[in-house]
Amino acid sequence: MTFSTLQWILLIPVIGGSVFAVLCLLAALRLCARPARPSRHAFAEWPPVTILKPVCGLEKNLKANLRSVCLQDYPEFQVVFSVQNTKDPAIPLLKEIQREFGPDRVSVAIENRQVGCNGKINNLLGGLPYARYEILVISDSDVRLKPDYLQAIVAPLADPGVGCVCTLYKAACAETWFEKLELLTLNAEFMANVVFAHVTGAAKFCLGASTALRRSTLKEIGGLEALADYLVEDYEMGRRIWTAGKRVAIVPYFVDTMVDLKTPGQWWGHQTYWDQNTRAARPGGFFATVLVRSVPFALLFAAARAGDPVGLAVLGAAVALRLATAAAMLGWGFRDREGLNSLALLPLRDVTALLSWLLAFTKRTVEWRGAEFILTCDGRMVSKEEADSCEGLSSPATTSVSPSP
Repeated sequence: MTFSTLQWILLIPVIGGSVFAVLCLLAALRLCARPARPSRHAFAEWPPVTILKPVCGLEKNLKANLRSVCLQDYPEFQVVFSVQNTKDPAIPLLKEIQREFGPDRVSVAIENRQVGCNGKINNLLGGLPYARYEILVISDSDVRLKPDYLQAIVAPLADPGVGCVCTLYKAACAETWFEKLELLTLNAEFMANVVFAHVTGAAKFCLGASTALRRSTLKEIGGLEALADYLVEDYEMGRRIWTAGKRVAIVPYFVDTMVDLKTPGQWWGHQTYWDQNTRAARPGGFFATVLVRSVPFALLFAAARAGDPVGLAVLGAAVALRLATAAAMLGWGFRDREGLNSLALLPLRDVTALLSWLLAFTKRTVEWRGAEFILTCDGRMVSKEEADSCEGLSSPATTSVSPSP
């Protein structure tokens, strides 16, 4: 049995990806089995908290998501829902929730702030002046919270060395086949990599979907305004915090984020978006992920062998190991029954992920709400008109993005 040079090259990601899948599983099991360590720092009493919840449009299960943030088992907290458009269809729902829980608990901010190209940051800047308290929690509108969430995410801030706290999250409520592919991207790929990086210390990160920090820390890193032109604003926020000498604490606590995709085209745009986020934050690390994509390269290896028994055996083994490790991680590590039920789609997701990885290196512009943006080499977004008029602009990265509002 002999292999050509091409076949040996194709085997490298097959082997690398299979080993990495096992390491991710071990990391997830270690994280979930790790006993809670008593903290040397604790609040004498829970500090008051403001939760910033940027909203844009009517999303799937939005009412349940927004009510969940108002039902926290926490002594004193304020919720600020912010929208940018006076005609946003979510405003009647926000007013309804405000009437249900009262204006002391819920504030509704309708402010059209346009500080930069990042829509989420612009929305948060509209809500921030309504915040009454020093500790801020940022929670995306598609995230559903359990009653103990605030206690879990605020507790590490008792340590003055902690600048920011993030919880983990997993996708939920996937109904169509393409929503299930999105769920697998988040739960079996992205979050698996996040857990591996956290447990091993391989990389630092910050998860913007569920974040807590002090207002004073935010001010020290330049405020939200300093993040307004970054595509991956959460990573940039975390980078500034750990560069300033403070830690980003990761709480082994999962919140659910709702999958809400209307068409297969929207799903494909999201796949590319995830890869472009990773590339913008860590270009070298993103390129290296080609070495751990076992299933698509096993398929290419089988094709290079013309479907002979050796090629099919390698493909079958790679797929079987990928499914087995993902099933164990989702079931035992993340308690993700939805992911387990969608697992048959994982090989298809892995193959399409190689295509979106390639696409992240090819396109240059993004169209968002009628405007075109270019992503510069330092991860900032600029309008195409501004880029064309500025001779000294950094060379744009070859990417296409769909920034979240």
